[in-house]
Amino acid sequence: MILEPENPTRVANAYASARASHIRWRNTCYSAPNDHKHQCSGVVAAKRRCGSRVVSRNHFFKHSRAFLWLLVCNMMVMDQVRSQLLINVQNQGGEVIQESITSNIGEDLITLEFQKTDGTLITQVIDFRNEVQILKALVLGEEERGQSQYQVMCFATKFNKGDFISSAAMAKLRQKNPHTIRTPEEDKGRETYTMSSWVQLNRSLPITRHLQGLCSEAMDATYVRDVDLKSWADLSGSSISSLEAATEKFPDTLSTRCNEVSSLWAPCLCTLETCIGWYPCGLKYCKGKGTAGVDSSGAQQQQTNYRCGIKTCRKCTQFTYYVRQKQQCLWDE
Repeated sequence: MILEPENPTRVANAYASARASHIRWRNTCYSAPNDHKHQCSGVVAAKRRCGSRVVSRNHFFKHSRAFLWLLVCNMMVMDQVRSQLLINVQNQGGEVIQESITSNIGEDLITLEFQKTDGTLITQVIDFRNEVQILKALVLGEEERGQSQYQVMCFATKFNKGDFISSAAMAKLRQKNPHTIRTPEEDKGRETYTMSSWVQLNRSLPITRHLQGLCSEAMDATYVRDVDLKSWADLSGSSISSLEAATEKFPDTLSTRCNEVSSLWAPCLCTLETCIGWYPCGLKYCKGKGTAGVDSSGAQQQQTNYRCGIKTCRKCTQFTYYVRQKQQCLWDE
């Protein structure tokens, strides 16, 4: 896995193609003989008819160049704003799963998604602007126990910058061998989160605008912690009152784990654990070819470092949260 700049040849070719197309249009509309039916308007000699359009030489000169540059810039932006990697990852059980990692520079967002061997679909979204991490779990129902559909849960937590490489760095990642089975360099163990409140999705904008769309199927199963609300409140433009208004606290009296409850319809505390088997958790830096020393003028030369790769990690997360019925937590037994 390497970091490399975007290839300028692709943009140059797109520019040349678009420019040639505009030149052909201009020659057809302004330089062709009368048998192409180019007629002056009779009012302003600089205006001519091209097909069904009346165009001005001055208008064409100004606006076609603007359009051309807009086209080229859009192609450059679209090539750099979004990028996707498909990574083959070997989990601790020796099974290989495929992760999809998408970077969106414009939104400053990274999305990581994969399907576990039991069918559970995991989606991790990192919103760097708001320092929010969303983990969405879609768990298939157990038909033999009366669950014919799937469940969706979302967990919004405070994201610490530096735990994942930036969206801009992620967009520059390229694979030399896409079919290689990857294993992480470092295991960061397991982190435990005890959730304290539900999120009201229709009021979740103060947390992040991405929460409502991503977790629309988890209307009553999106969770947050009080400690994270307080951390977000310290960010510029945020307030604890608007954040708390987007949440509803769990009942205070409940402390029984679901694996200790016999009735399927009784409320309890559920535990869900998931592991991200491979993700870019940091950048690697290499030293420049030159060495530190003194140049011919006597000035001290400094050795330069440049980004040349990534550090990869594995991390598990365990969430504990309130469910109104044990039926919503059959795996925790």
